[in-house]
Amino acid sequence: MGIFLVLFVLLLLGWVLGFIVLHVSSALIHLLLVIAVIALILHFVRRSARTA
Repeated sequence: MGIFLVLFVLLLLGWVLGFIVLHVSSALIHLLLVIAVIALILHFVRRSARTA
């Protein structure tokens, strides 16, 4: 697994725990989701650039 995929999973878990379990509804918890999606996109972009 690449580092961006691991980062995506960790940030996504942090988002789910913060949003559902801890009932945090501030903008910061949604920032975790945005960073997680960016990490996932970077994972796929770097993987496709490496194979090309």
